[in-house]
Amino acid sequence: MRSAETLVRPQSIRAENSHDSKTVAANGRVRVAIIEDEERVRNALVFQLSTAGFEVVAYASAEELLESADAKDFDCVVADIYLPRMNGLQLQEELNRTIPYASIVFITGHGDLSLGMHAMRQGAVDFLEKPVDDQALLSSIARGSHLSRERRAEQFRRIEFEKLEHSLTSREREVFVLITTGLLNKQVGAELGTTERTVKAHRASIMSKMGAASLADLVRMAGILQTHSPSKTP
Repeated sequence: MRSAETLVRPQSIRAENSHDSKTVAANGRVRVAIIEDEERVRNALVFQLSTAGFEVVAYASAEELLESADAKDFDCVVADIYLPRMNGLQLQEELNRTIPYASIVFITGHGDLSLGMHAMRQGAVDFLEKPVDDQALLSSIARGSHLSRERRAEQFRRIEFEKLEHSLTSREREVFVLITTGLLNKQVGAELGTTERTVKAHRASIMSKMGAASLADLVRMAGILQTHSPSKTP
């Protein structure tokens, strides 16, 4: 068996080689979960990533991570794809179901292109072979952390907008959908069989309830809510 020093080469990370990871870390402490069943490799990864400025928590199995109260708080998950019991792909499937904003970087000692392609199609940030290149791992974690934070922020915004949307009346929801698809007030009135003046009143109420300063804000909210016009719904 290759030593941890061979599998992962912890070393002092020069500033010019760790720009991506430090840029992400500068935007708030980046939390990384490591899942590796080989203790020496796991410890080496913890040392390497801690040295690079990440906050690291290590687990010996996928089940340990999923049972952890902190599972939803990590910015990136680094996992061996060949884990005992629940393997990496099964972990990825579970994360996609329960923590859809989570990013995962796979590492493996057994290169398998088809396995890597499958993992990437399911949303993996990267699929790295051991011995893991230091900079490749740091760059992948930086990209994964950035993506995870964007997804998490979008999910929180969606939840907030959904709450605001629930405050709209049924007619206001109809107007909301139509005006955010680009229809003019007059066209919305024709679509709903009401007057342009009434549509304007609904529009003003919608903007007030949704906290929108402009139509552009409403369009952005509709995009996040993935609202669709009833007339286009099969």
